[in-house]
Amino acid sequence: MKVYRISRTQRLPISLDEAWSYFSSPQNLQEITPDDLKFKILTDLSGEKMYSGQIINYIVTPLFNIPMRWTTEIKHVEEGKMFVDEQRFGPYSFWHHKHFFKAIEGGVELEDVVDYGLPLGLLGQFAHWLFVEKQLKTIFEFRYKKLEEMFGSRKP
Repeated sequence: MKVYRISRTQRLPISLDEAWSYFSSPQNLQEITPDDLKFKILTDLSGEKMYSGQIINYIVTPLFNIPMRWTTEIKHVEEGKMFVDEQRFGPYSFWHHKHFFKAIEGGVELEDVVDYGLPLGLLGQFAHWLFVEKQLKTIFEFRYKKLEEMFGSRKP
């Protein structure tokens, strides 16, 4: 299986505590996901903060308007510093998403690093080239713009 990586860094003019508070609430993921993915959280989170071992179930519609179930597990949480989510079931063969948080002058720096693989061998590699990589970059660009809209921008 070929493993791909996508990463994104963003600076926001909010405190580390504010950033952690927002991103450590899994229910906020729906707010920063493009509407065309029809992303819906199925797990009752009841305002919970994330914790290691937490399982979250979603429905996502990434392709041809076909809904797919996606289950992730929060694998590691270091309060105010980072967390990792991994796919347990879903559209990828492998999904490992690291989220890093760092206080900087005038705000916070967020970094996302996603390592992922696709099923179906060469067909999966072709799908990556054809649309998967573009779709993931579009999702991260949407999040970048949405977070700036919500919290403002902090240029380097």
